[in-house]
Amino acid sequence: MNYRIEKDSLGEIKVKADKLYGAQTARAVNNFPIGKEKMPTKIIRAYGIVKKAAVLANFEQNLISETKRDYIIKATDELIKGDLDQHFPISLWQTGSGTQTNMNVNEVLANRISQLAGQKLGTKKPVHPNDDLNMSQSSNDTFPTAMAIAVVIKIEDFLLPTLVDLKVELEKKEEKYKDLVKVGRTHLMDATPITLGQEFGAFAAQLEEIIEILEDSLKYLKRLPIGGTAVGTGLNTKSGFDKKAIKYINLETDREFKTAINKAAGIAAHNSFVNLSGVLKTAASVLIKLANDTRWLASGPRAGIGELKIPKNEPGSSIMPGKVNPTQAEVLFQAAAQVIANDTAVNIGGASGNFQLNVAKPLIIYNILQSINLLVDSVNSYNTRCLKGIEADKEQIAAYLKKSLMLVTALNPIIGYDQAAEIAQKAFKEDITLKKSALRLGYLTEAEFEDYIQPQKMTKANLK
Repeated sequence: MNYRIEKDSLGEIKVKADKLYGAQTARAVNNFPIGKEKMPTKIIRAYGIVKKAAVLANFEQNLISETKRDYIIKATDELIKGDLDQHFPISLWQTGSGTQTNMNVNEVLANRISQLAGQKLGTKKPVHPNDDLNMSQSSNDTFPTAMAIAVVIKIEDFLLPTLVDLKVELEKKEEKYKDLVKVGRTHLMDATPITLGQEFGAFAAQLEEIIEILEDSLKYLKRLPIGGTAVGTGLNTKSGFDKKAIKYINLETDREFKTAINKAAGIAAHNSFVNLSGVLKTAASVLIKLANDTRWLASGPRAGIGELKIPKNEPGSSIMPGKVNPTQAEVLFQAAAQVIANDTAVNIGGASGNFQLNVAKPLIIYNILQSINLLVDSVNSYNTRCLKGIEADKEQIAAYLKKSLMLVTALNPIIGYDQAAEIAQKAFKEDITLKKSALRLGYLTEAEFEDYIQPQKMTKANLK
């Protein structure tokens, strides 16, 4: 393999000739041969936004030349588009500040600019990876800034619309089945009636709440620590750099990022990310219930509940012909379970670090981005391949409702709990209907029973 020689403060090192990264990146590849996970490309591209905003702010403050500014803008635009993705080989499992990734970005941009300027790779001309591309910056403030940018874009552009689509589909089912009365179930046992529409509506309401909480979490993530440099004090920046940089970040992203209230806090701790992870975990818990209720209600077709008919997407068994399984619900459950597991890692990461620096930044962002990706993909798949095709088995629903003993609950205000319970127990023991039981006990006439026991009326407030 062809190599070139590059230098850093520790001396010379071989670098693959066809790669744009430099000496510090090459050292990191050798020093962190851990796992197969790489830094997510969303972070790399978000870093391009940070570097572009920084050079624009530095130019506005007369700290860098127009020529260097233009070169850096051209290179960062390529980075943001993803044209340079192949030049980021470092393991995710690196130093907790993300320093190796920051320098990987600086080196790739510097060498790309050398190409654009007709200079040899590794010469650090006309732009230096530290002096120019890291001007007014540190890994400690730029990495969490890139983290926030990547997460906010992913949530606003992908996760929120995905959850809204799921809520809308649940609301369609709520409307479609608003009058279809069925047996309710508590403790996995028969309970008072509910409409199938109300059952779907309960999930739609949960999604609405999750969306609101998720949107609220964004306001904390949008407070960026850029300009804090190493420990939050702003050393080696010119006053006002932070606000100018964020102005350009907002122009690039069309968002509303703000300066962190306390940059030291934004570098030493990542409460906004821990909070977000908790919201993702809450969403996952809702989705697990949705997945499991789908599985239970569609179970069968002849030895289960069987109130729902799910789409037949693929054969369900390699040995049992004709079997169809709730695969989309199962994958939704598994993805959501992984999100809950990721939250544990994020919580440990958020609590990790000493004094002025959190040292689990790569761990935190990797798990959060994976959680967002899993939620987006699994919810989209479940919504498209399962929920939209779900139909009610009206005959099965009617059969269960007709046999339900808990319809007797409507008699509590009429004859009292004890006599109503006696009717239910007699009906169950003698395997007869509630009506026959009530008539044999002499507690109600047939006309009275039929007037009081109307399942449709039992799905709403009914006391006069």
